[in-house]
Amino acid sequence: MEKKNNEEKKIKKEQAQKNKEKNSSKTKELVVKKEKANKIGIGKILRKTSLTILLILIIIAVCVGINIFAGASNWQTFDFTEDKIHSLSDMSKQMLESLDKDVKITIINMSEIEENLANQYNSINNRITVEVVDDMSARTDLQDEYGLTANSSAIIVESDYNYKLLGSNNLYTYDYTTYQQIDTREEAITNAIIDVTTEERPVVYNLVGHNKYSTDYFYLFLNDLYNEAYDVNDLDLLTAGEVPEDCSVLMITSLAEDITTAERDSILKYIDKGGKIILFTDPNSTGKEMPNFQKVLDEYGISISKGVMLEQDEDRVMYGTSSAILVTVSPYSSVTGPTGMNIEACFMTTGRIDFEDSDKLEELGIEVETLATTSDESFYRTDYSNTSNEKTDDDEDAPNATVGALIKKTIDDDTTSELIVYSNNIFITNLQIAISEQQAMYALDFYNNEDLAMNSIAYLTDRENMITIRKDTEITTYTVTEQQNTIILAVIFTIPAVIVVIGIIVWQVRRRKK
Repeated sequence: MEKKNNEEKKIKKEQAQKNKEKNSSKTKELVVKKEKANKIGIGKILRKTSLTILLILIIIAVCVGINIFAGASNWQTFDFTEDKIHSLSDMSKQMLESLDKDVKITIINMSEIEENLANQYNSINNRITVEVVDDMSARTDLQDEYGLTANSSAIIVESDYNYKLLGSNNLYTYDYTTYQQIDTREEAITNAIIDVTTEERPVVYNLVGHNKYSTDYFYLFLNDLYNEAYDVNDLDLLTAGEVPEDCSVLMITSLAEDITTAERDSILKYIDKGGKIILFTDPNSTGKEMPNFQKVLDEYGISISKGVMLEQDEDRVMYGTSSAILVTVSPYSSVTGPTGMNIEACFMTTGRIDFEDSDKLEELGIEVETLATTSDESFYRTDYSNTSNEKTDDDEDAPNATVGALIKKTIDDDTTSELIVYSNNIFITNLQIAISEQQAMYALDFYNNEDLAMNSIAYLTDRENMITIRKDTEITTYTVTEQQNTIILAVIFTIPAVIVVIGIIVWQVRRRKK
């Protein structure tokens, strides 16, 4: 019995030893497999990392190669920006296509940006040549002729009989309302080309002496005129005695008081000789009688309302203010037609232009071309104490009221006088209008206000090639109507919220199905 027990113990002991050896063998196999797997994993990681690094290096090499090739090639820049800020504007292109004089642009110690911009002018009209000077020490001729030094940076734009020198301060300006630098390089070069190739500059005389606004309020607009090769002078008729013979356009802005009889007669004489006038005038809210000035307007069969136009169409007002109206500008008029584009202007506290009946207009030899109107939901108010944005019983329906017009008056078979009149003055001023708590905009910069005013002057001075949409090189501020603002807010906030809610519902439904 004891012998049997010893044999069983021996068998169990042998079996335990075998199991131990077996387990040890498995453990070793697992360790080997794990080590092998680790080696494979590390190898994979190293291979993938190497491939990634190699791919990055290839991409960098390709990008560098493309840039070197593009830099060495004289390709025209491709501009994919919405406002085409890196290519010439339509205004510049139109002017260049009609240029029939030789112009030379000399780029002195400037960056490649100025060089590329100048080459764009050459690519449109080969009468414009470009020279790049990087070392002024060897160009004593330029230093002596233009008063430059070896370290000067400048752009010289010259024709056979005139030149204009542009420094860095002419290529940029600073907006003190947005605190941002503004690029004006194209504007400066284009205006310089116009300046040096214009043999006779049209002269705009700004009537002063009785004005509602000081000349300072028109600084930006008058500066625009100067930059587009107009001579701009103030005219005090009491001092001058008459409108000068070289007057291309007489500009009249809102009056605070009536002109004198002598001034009236001087203007009437100017009209009889076929003179051209542009009138920017706000409604006569004070009701002050101005019989002498009205006599001038009578020559064209018009009067300016005492009341103000207001707007009910939410899509045609600014910031929910019914007196800040987006007027409809005719796209087919003599002033806007050449642009080939629809434009909009924002008139603030505008009156309306009232006309004599058709028989009287015919008697006066008047032809009228409508330039700008209000919407079919506009109304007219004379009670300035009423501050409501809504139409009241005391207000008058005034759909599609005329707020801008071109009036031609036949004097005789050989003489025609022209008047462009807008029953608003604020829209061409540099009056600052708050658009938020932090920002303000000049009235002239809203929508196409500047284009409408400048194109009107261009038409009256027979410069149809200057009637265009000017590229906005300044900071773009998106101004919206109340209705547009509601739509934008809905897109920004409502649609994402709806998507999130739908996602939660779908997730809950799928979860319950499980």
